[in-house]
Amino acid sequence: MNDNHLKMCTECGIQYPESYQGNLCLICNDERQSVPQSGQSWTTHEKLLEKHSIKIKKLNNNLYELVVNPRFSIGQRALLVLSKNGNILWDCIPLLDESAIAFINSKGGLKAIAFSHPHYYSNMKMWADTFNSKIYIHENDKEWVVNGGDFVEYWTGHQLNLWDQLKLHNIGGHFEGSSVIEIPWMSENGTLLIGDTMYLSPSMNHFATMRSYPNRIPLPLNEIKRIEKRFEEINYDTIYGFYSYQNVEKNAREIVEKSFSRYQ
Repeated sequence: MNDNHLKMCTECGIQYPESYQGNLCLICNDERQSVPQSGQSWTTHEKLLEKHSIKIKKLNNNLYELVVNPRFSIGQRALLVLSKNGNILWDCIPLLDESAIAFINSKGGLKAIAFSHPHYYSNMKMWADTFNSKIYIHENDKEWVVNGGDFVEYWTGHQLNLWDQLKLHNIGGHFEGSSVIEIPWMSENGTLLIGDTMYLSPSMNHFATMRSYPNRIPLPLNEIKRIEKRFEEINYDTIYGFYSYQNVEKNAREIVEKSFSRYQ
């Protein structure tokens, strides 16, 4: 693997190219995230490998969760979707170790990586280089790509049809390019992987839709209503979100509709 020495933000896990001369992480310095009060700090993938590894958990026959263990940065997870004509990694984690490479290759490798939003970009170039896989990012978030490499393809509009009925939907809200992936065949009425395009409460009974979740910045009502209509256009009954606990199976649509009904 290359790029082990490149500096990586310890707060969000974004890896920067050698050409970057800034002192602050661009992602964390945005109002949707934050630079820690203790100040900006950096590490490298090489250092991260010394004490961290990737933990893989099976969620169903075609879906695996990947997390950094012990927890690093914002604790995000990636989701590996196994599909007949090519596997896709939904979102990315800021680590790639040999055991994860072997596991993914044993399942047929990666055809592509797709993203919900910039907080997941991490070391995506390393992942794409390793698996020779495309990276799908909505053009509305192009400005946040700092180290994408030659594999990045920017898609446009509301929807991108992939293979095996997989579809990317641009939702917006949290970021202008915030997106979800629809997997129609993974559950009875379809499954969505959403990152934190919406954020599930610890009670498992409410989805919040905000500009910033950690900084509690709301979206205007007209934007909430626009997003509500976008979800009305998609079929689903299951949602897998940002963190490991954010798995809602079978009744996700009812929870989403009830959540949006609170906005008047």
